Amino acid sequence: MYYSPLRYPGGKGKLAPFMELMIDKMGLRGGTYIEPFAGGAGIALELLDKGVVNEIVINDWDKAIASFWQAVTREPDRFIEQIKRTPISVDEWKRQKEIYENNNSKCSFELGFAAFYLNRTNRSGIIKGGIIGGMEQCGDWGISARFNKANLIKRIELIKKHRKNIHVYNKDVLSFITNYLPKYESNAFVYFDPPYFNKGKELYKNFFCYEDHENIERYISEHVRCKWMITYDYAEEITKIYDGYVMRQFDLNYSAGTVRKASELMIFLDEDICPTEEEVKGININYRKIS
Repeated sequence: MYYSPLRYPGGKGKLAPFMELMIDKMGLRGGTYIEPFAGGAGIALELLDKGVVNEIVINDWDKAIASFWQAVTREPDRFIEQIKRTPISVDEWKRQKEIYENNNSKCSFELGFAAFYLNRTNRSGIIKGGIIGGMEQCGDWGISARFNKANLIKRIELIKKHRKNIHVYNKDVLSFITNYLPKYESNAFVYFDPPYFNKGKELYKNFFCYEDHENIERYISEHVRCKWMITYDYAEEITKIYDGYVMRQFDLNYSAGTVRKASELMIFLDEDICPTEEEVKGININYRKIS
C-alpha cells in the first residue's frame, strides 16, 4: 500500500517496517516521528496510520512541497474537489507548470496543488523530468499513467483522518533543527533523509553543496538531543563527514529514469539504536556492515 500522494525519486517508503523495528527497539512506540526533509513523507504517514507513533512532524524547505502538505492537512476537502475537477491533459499541465514557476514566492493552496499535479504527471515525479509521454503524448505511457484520481483521493482522505496529529513546517533545515525540533524532542525519533550527495542537483530543486552537508552534521551533533538516524546515497565524502558514527549499508530498489538497485548509507547516533543484522531478518532490506 502506498500512503503518500507524492512520488519521489529514492522514496524511502519501503523502510517503514525498519523504522517500526527501530522505534520499538528504542521504546518510543506511541511517541513522535520527525522528518526534517519530508518530501513524500511516506514512512511518516504509514507509521501514524498503523499507530506506531501518535504524532508526526514533517518539514520541507521547498515552498511548493510545504504548500502541498499545508493544503492537504488544512483544506483536504477543497484539495479533493480540485483533483476531481481538474483535467489530466497537456494544456492543464502547462497551466499548472506556470503556476509552479511564477507563484512560488510564498506558500499557497494553488502552489501546493501545482506541485502535486506536476509530481504525478512528470517522469519519476521529478519536476525537472518533463511530462510523461512527452508533449506529443506518443510514448508507451501517457500523462495520466500515474494519476489515478480515485486512489489519490483515498490517500488524501487518510491524511484528513489524521491531520490533527500532523504538524507541517516550511523551514531551512538548520533553522528547523535549532528553533522547532526542540518542541517535539520528548519521546521522539528523528529521521534525516537529506538530498542525495551525488545526484542532488539533478533530482531536487533545493540541492546541497559539500559545505551544506557538513553543516547538517554539525547542527545535528550540537543541537539534536533525541534519537536520530540518517540515510544518504553512498559517497566517500559522506563517510568522512560522519566518521565516528555507526554506519551500515543497505540496498533499495528505486526509479529515477531507470529502475535499479542502489547501495546507500544508514548513519546512526550510536550502537544502542543500530539494529543488528539478526534483528533485521524478515524485513525486505539487504542490510549489512560497510564492506
